[in-house]
Amino acid sequence: MKRALLSVTDKTGIVEMAKALEELGYEVVSTGGTLKTIREAGVSAKAIEEITQFPEMLDGRVKTLHPVVHGGLLFRRDVESHVNTAKEHDIEPIDVVVVNLYRFEETLKAEKPHEEIIENIDIGGPSMVRSAAKNHRDVLIVTDVKDYERVIEKLKEGSADLAFREEMAMKAFAQTAYYDSMIARYFSQYTGKQSETFTLGLKKEGTLRYGENPHQSAAVYRDGFEDSLLSDYEQLNGKELSFNNLNDLNVAVELARCLKEEGRVATVALKHATPCAVALGDSVFESYSKAYDADPVSIFGGIVSCTGTVDLETAKMMNKIFLEIVAAPDFTQEALEELRTKKNLRVLKVDLQKELAEIDLKYISGKVLLQDTDKDADEGFEVVTEVWPSESRKRDMLFGMKVVQYVKSNAVVLVKDGVTLAIGGGQTSRIWALNSARNNNPDKDFSGAVLCSDAFFPFYDCVEAAHEMGVEAIIQPGGSVRDRESIDKCDEYKMSMVFTGVRHFKH
Repeated sequence: MKRALLSVTDKTGIVEMAKALEELGYEVVSTGGTLKTIREAGVSAKAIEEITQFPEMLDGRVKTLHPVVHGGLLFRRDVESHVNTAKEHDIEPIDVVVVNLYRFEETLKAEKPHEEIIENIDIGGPSMVRSAAKNHRDVLIVTDVKDYERVIEKLKEGSADLAFREEMAMKAFAQTAYYDSMIARYFSQYTGKQSETFTLGLKKEGTLRYGENPHQSAAVYRDGFEDSLLSDYEQLNGKELSFNNLNDLNVAVELARCLKEEGRVATVALKHATPCAVALGDSVFESYSKAYDADPVSIFGGIVSCTGTVDLETAKMMNKIFLEIVAAPDFTQEALEELRTKKNLRVLKVDLQKELAEIDLKYISGKVLLQDTDKDADEGFEVVTEVWPSESRKRDMLFGMKVVQYVKSNAVVLVKDGVTLAIGGGQTSRIWALNSARNNNPDKDFSGAVLCSDAFFPFYDCVEAAHEMGVEAIIQPGGSVRDRESIDKCDEYKMSMVFTGVRHFKH
């Protein structure tokens, strides 16, 4: 008689699966809670102890870790010596295995105590999955609830061929790899140590229409270990998010999160993963209005992220132009109805209380670069000139350095009264970045502004250009061998300069 072994944590669909297998002539063998569930539903299942002749023990830690189980999974039916060995030791073949694992991920995300997390590390389940998947020619392994109906249909039709079995084996090994990656990252976090090998568990959330360009295929995966800004968001309106939308959205909400402060509202306008205008205000409407006025050209077709609840007045103003995405912690019902009049506008509810992701990963050809996310730097505030910045200029400096952190290097940001006047980035020379910011905003009045730079000034040319523009204060990391020249030039022009000691390259 054919035999099926069922042992699942997620009981969804398991009764129907067990009944279907029994109807197909399989002897059903099961364990613990799975056995209880299917027996109560009328399935004549055998307990695993009846097969192993050995009781479950150690609080269920040992029940399927037995030669009768793994021998029944691993012996090759086409190898005579395997068959003879199985007969010699009274090992019956197991033909179908249905397994899903202990809820380690869910326990971890629920922030349970360490000991409870450890107890939710499954040992027997992954062992059975790997044994069955290795011997997939003879054993059909099923690890995904969504595959139950398909598996039964294949078995009824006699079409569970090698290609199908290989597909199921692929999914099984991917499942155990993901599971182990979660455990490894938990222990890395718990111990504060990093292994020589790094495993990243990703779950596919969906296929995207295309990548950065129409000829590139793309998909979006979720990092199962992280619970950060874009781990969960609610889409309230609009068409499917694209690859570029998601990439841009990440920058917009991260910067908005960094600018969130009590009593003020920040609005970030962004285009092509680069901020084009950022403003602080006493309300969402004020901050959005200031951001729009700061760059009414680039904001068109861009993304807007706000740190406050979007109201009707703001929504009406937003709807005057074409925007790809509006993201905020919340929307009034009236604002949402207004924004929904544009059916393609993507409206997203994003929890800005969540933290930024811990890791920043870049895949290059054949290698992966991994670093800590650029956050929580211990930035200094050393005034290196004779003139000290006023309190208002100091606030602008701190605001601008948060913005420049999200602009492609070389990057400069000009700020006044909590609003970006101009942004220059992605240049191979710092003076070119400043010239770009100035030339793209020929009608702007930069008098009294603050210049923020993501890295040090290699020459004093940026100081001279800033002085010509009317800039009063400069903030930069410092650290150039020619810092003294820039400082002396600031003193000559009665400008203030501050060193932070922290660079913010973004490549």
